[in-house]
Amino acid sequence: MGVTGDEIGPARSRERFLLGEPVASGVRSPILNSWLRCQSLGLSPDQTELPYRDDFDPDSRLVRAATPVLDQLASRFTGSQMNVSLADGNGTVLQRRFGDAALAHDLPPIQSVPGFVFAERFAGTNGIGLALAERRLVQVYGAEHFAERSQSNACSATPIRDQLSGHVVGVLCFGYPHGYEDPALPALVRRAAGTIERRLMEQHSERERALLRTYLDASHLTRTGSAAGNGHLIGLDELGDSGLDRSDQMILKEKATELISSTQRAAVEVALPHGRGVTLMSSPLVSRSGVQGVVVEAVLSGDAAPVHHLSLLPRTGPPSGPPPGPLAAPAVPAAAGHTRGKVRGLVLVGEPEVGKYAVAARRRLELLAEASTRIGTTLDVTRTAWELAEMAVPRLADYVTIDVPEAVLRGEESADPRTELHRTVVHGIREDCPFYPVGQRVELRAGTPHMRCLDSGQAVLEADLRHAVGWIEQEPEHARQIFAHNVHSLVSVPLLARGVLLGVASFYRSEDPAPFGDDDSWLAQELAARAALCIDNARRYTHEHTLALALQQSLLPHGVPDQGAVEVAHRYVPAESGVGGDWFDVIPLSGTRVAMLVGDVVGHGLHAAATMGRLRTAARNFAELELAPDELLTHLDNLLVRLDREEGGENDSGSTGIVGATCLYAVYDPTTRQCTMARAGHPPPALVHPGGVVTFPDLPAGPPLGLGGLPFETAEIQLPEGSTLVLYTDGLVEDRHRDIDVALDQLSRVLSHPDRTPEDTCQAVIDAIAPDHPADDIALLVARTRTVPADRIATWEVPADPALVSGIRAAATRQLADWGLEELAFAAELMLSELVTNAVRYGTEPIQVRLVRDRNLICEVADGSSTAPHLRRAATTEEGGRGLFLVAQLAHAWGTRYTTHGKVIWAECALDAA
Repeated sequence: MGVTGDEIGPARSRERFLLGEPVASGVRSPILNSWLRCQSLGLSPDQTELPYRDDFDPDSRLVRAATPVLDQLASRFTGSQMNVSLADGNGTVLQRRFGDAALAHDLPPIQSVPGFVFAERFAGTNGIGLALAERRLVQVYGAEHFAERSQSNACSATPIRDQLSGHVVGVLCFGYPHGYEDPALPALVRRAAGTIERRLMEQHSERERALLRTYLDASHLTRTGSAAGNGHLIGLDELGDSGLDRSDQMILKEKATELISSTQRAAVEVALPHGRGVTLMSSPLVSRSGVQGVVVEAVLSGDAAPVHHLSLLPRTGPPSGPPPGPLAAPAVPAAAGHTRGKVRGLVLVGEPEVGKYAVAARRRLELLAEASTRIGTTLDVTRTAWELAEMAVPRLADYVTIDVPEAVLRGEESADPRTELHRTVVHGIREDCPFYPVGQRVELRAGTPHMRCLDSGQAVLEADLRHAVGWIEQEPEHARQIFAHNVHSLVSVPLLARGVLLGVASFYRSEDPAPFGDDDSWLAQELAARAALCIDNARRYTHEHTLALALQQSLLPHGVPDQGAVEVAHRYVPAESGVGGDWFDVIPLSGTRVAMLVGDVVGHGLHAAATMGRLRTAARNFAELELAPDELLTHLDNLLVRLDREEGGENDSGSTGIVGATCLYAVYDPTTRQCTMARAGHPPPALVHPGGVVTFPDLPAGPPLGLGGLPFETAEIQLPEGSTLVLYTDGLVEDRHRDIDVALDQLSRVLSHPDRTPEDTCQAVIDAIAPDHPADDIALLVARTRTVPADRIATWEVPADPALVSGIRAAATRQLADWGLEELAFAAELMLSELVTNAVRYGTEPIQVRLVRDRNLICEVADGSSTAPHLRRAATTEEGGRGLFLVAQLAHAWGTRYTTHGKVIWAECALDAA
């Protein structure tokens, strides 16, 4: 901050600004924005002329309310250099008070005489003009003033509002030398302005009380017979058994307020609940002091009932305290007994302007109540922004634009939301909105209302857009197009939630000739605050959804493994409202077999995706152990039970734990066309026969995974050659809008085209069966089975006689020669010799040798023993123990699998090694 002589404030920054140099730091945002507006208006710092008006009302309501307060302030500051000013809503000074009376003679007229206009567009940056522009308490020090004549002074100024309408009707400003600065001054000027506002409210009440007295006098004349033809007049609380309960009275009061605001004589039928009807009549009324108002009475036909108290206010006569709006009149005393004919009861007396404000206030509350149910119906950032715009048009604004950083649309926080705004919503009363279209990047310059809103984090109201020069200068041609649509007023509101800036919402008015006021700005802020919280919730959800989806995709298979048992295609469709734990997998097994599985973890989000990854990894590991389907599901069940106990144990009541999962596991052997399956609470697969017939095999259902201790059962099915097996999760067929049987029938019809490839089948199923907006994940696996031809399989039964091993080696060598694999004969002979010898020595009958020519050459030796050999390192002094080591060196892969009748030891040789 620079100081020059008696000047205070950012003098050097101001000099740099006037020279066109950047002054991003060192100057408060409201001051810098004001300087930019002044510069855009072509104001000169050395200009001294201000407009002068001699037509202002020196006895206006504002002056009458403020005069006692100004006198008290003058007394308080006696002998000081304090200058207290009262200006109207246009910036015209109406009254001045001086702590030292000599100041009125020593200061130039522009600083001492009422009538000069200090609006910012004429006087530059100053207390009165800036308080009107910012619509809040402001302080301006020395060089912060744009005009050089004010450089030696400081000031504190705050708006004065009409509490009924919320409109700014004036400004109270303290001017003083910088040496008189006191931290208590802002609080003092705020309290003084509050006192003036309360006195303005009291004026409203006095006028309404005068109207009520006039009405009561007229009612007395009617009761005494001076007026005739109006029927019997009583208070509303004396309608007795007429059935007007509290809710009926509220309906009548609301309608009466609308009649008062219309300022015209009218008779309106009001339909009450239970079929009751009441006529409301409004009539003009003028008090003795000349106040013009409206009286509203309820008129009922029929007998006047006995007296019961159903009053809108107690029967106490005119109120002594200030009412908040249209005056709810006390009851008029009535004659005792019953009277036939029309019965009239007083409802409200008030001034039209007050009634208009009351109606507007009620409509604002209704709009906010409706917004609480209509904004945030989805967890989608763009849709939530649209709901805000749809709520505001046309009940608050004629056009709404909403700009959100692209990072927020992706579910992230924006590093600099001011520079990456993306036009997300344009909505208005007409289709040809004159604003930037949706999808366009929005760049804002300093000084525009939108940028001021983003910089300050507060709403910015521009009652007259034609004076928003910073906005006009940004793109004059675009501004002219907007003005051509009669757009004249703007409220820009930041979308702030939990301290995060999410964008800016701009409300424009064109059809309504009245500009936006502070009450409109408040309403826009309330709507934007609710929308911002919903947008932030949607952003956070989008962020978590994106993370969960990325995790889910990273944990799912990225391709189909190399195997020849089935031709496979797959699809994964994430849920619209949250990523779940669906998965699928294809796992090659020994002996040309293949394992296929689909599963579904209960729940959504990161936890479900992470649990899915753990289950899929465990399932692959268990599959590598060559476990039968029921055994594999048992191991997965036990794993989930342990995980659930660890993550949601008895001592952690705040953890939800893992609820469970479903799974279907199938193993297909192309050499026998046998498919062994087991399921844990999962939908059964669909089997498409070569002729197009679709069936759903009747598999034992089994309990879901995670319950623990319950058995699973397997089923074996002989698959016809060229058949197709379809595995899926429940998200494909279960939907709250349709019955599952209907979905399965649809699935059958779609699958009954055996000529389709698995890839085409996948797409056809998703297009026809999957919901448009899936509530659950969908995993789909389509596998067309293949068969290993019989001429590629050779099998020999081996008696338990070591002398016969050589014959097996010779038979295997001949078979390899027939297949053209002579180069693999040496390795195959050695492996078979070791494996068969082990089976003869340590196994039990029956012993069987099988060679399979597939992608690799597979050598298998089966026996009836369940004892498996183990690879070990033999010592140099040992004669045996090297057989399996030799097999492991010669084979591409080897292992053991167990069967219901024993075990199979297998070894594979790569064909490219031949």
